[in-house]
Amino acid sequence: MNYTNSDVPSGKCSVCVLGQFCLPVGISPSDIAKIDTLVKERVHLQKGESLYRHGDPLSAVYSIRFGTLKTEYGLEDGRQQVIGFHLPGEILGLDGIGDGSYQSEAIALEESEVCIIRYEAFEDLARQIPELQKQFHRILSRELTQDQRHLLSLGSLRAEERLASFLLNLSQRLAARGYLNNEFDLRMSRVEIGSYLGIQIETVSRMLSRFAESGLIQIKQRHIKLIDVDGLYQLAGIQNPERTVQIKPCVS
Repeated sequence: MNYTNSDVPSGKCSVCVLGQFCLPVGISPSDIAKIDTLVKERVHLQKGESLYRHGDPLSAVYSIRFGTLKTEYGLEDGRQQVIGFHLPGEILGLDGIGDGSYQSEAIALEESEVCIIRYEAFEDLARQIPELQKQFHRILSRELTQDQRHLLSLGSLRAEERLASFLLNLSQRLAARGYLNNEFDLRMSRVEIGSYLGIQIETVSRMLSRFAESGLIQIKQRHIKLIDVDGLYQLAGIQNPERTVQIKPCVS
């Protein structure tokens, strides 16, 4: 794990292309300058390296600058349960706020870099900038909502519905960051996907093959191309947000 100094323009929050995910909208230039002082360090991770481990004392929260990380929890029988996949602009370490220690382990799925936001310094600044505190509450709420939706899917959706929803959600999140919305590489393994979705690796592989045979996707190793997006939404049982209902005017 390599730490780097971020006292260069490319390391400032005010010029970061991911600011739309981390920073409150409409914040004043003077407050932006204060926020820039929060991020003085970044940490560079190689694939497989841990950012923090379960039980480590809370010292910071982290914003992903580039790369992909997973969070997982160790079960009593020794297995690891994946509880999230995290993309650039997303915040890690929020689960440590309640008890003062991290409740999961965060591991890089590829070469990654994260901005370190020292928690005590953040709390001090949030008291000075109400909009920053509101943004933090919005992030916490979004994380809670996402966790609730995931738990709901585990309890109510069939395996193919969970996998279709997972691919669509990943596509949407990547598209919001400027990537192609219908073509991407899976940074996580089928084992990790299965752990996250609560299904066996054999089922993940079988479902992906079935999706490909049905013309929903094309897949080559970890490269995925979404072919029939509407079909995936239909399979997942959710409405395509890009499809709006056209109301025809009444003709008398």
